[in-house]
Amino acid sequence: MKKFLSILLLTGISSPAMADITHKLTSSVQLQVNAAATQVERIGSSYSVSGNGVDTTDGTTVNTVSTGTITAGVMAPGTIAATQDVPGASFSYSQTYVQGDAVAQSAPSVGAVSNFSDQVSTASGTAGDLAGTITTAGVMTITAGGAGTVGTGQFVTELTVQ
Repeated sequence: MKKFLSILLLTGISSPAMADITHKLTSSVQLQVNAAATQVERIGSSYSVSGNGVDTTDGTTVNTVSTGTITAGVMAPGTIAATQDVPGASFSYSQTYVQGDAVAQSAPSVGAVSNFSDQVSTASGTAGDLAGTITTAGVMTITAGGAGTVGTGQFVTELTVQ
């Protein structure tokens, strides 16, 4: 019986392991030179008049609010005068004007300040010394370029056991 038990234990211990192992190494270098760009946002004109207990005039017609004039995309409101309906009575009157940006006659130049309220302008990148290498030994070297450039290096190791 002892011999049978010894043989049974030996066969159980000597069974082979069933596993797959995968090992991946990946290296990459990305070099980028940015283009020149200008982004602008033009605001329009807005004009508002409100009142209670007043009469309005644009100087020619009573109870008239002038639409004004528009030149190069910018509104110039007419002159509005308000007269209290009943002297001594309560009234309210409000007039608001926001002058918009004029319509540009040409595209803005990179780096130049134009007539728009909100703008971002970025000069183009210069490659200069921008470079990136990976040797067969996996050594990565990235050399900085000029303004407006980006160099990114990446090394990934992946180990899978199934």
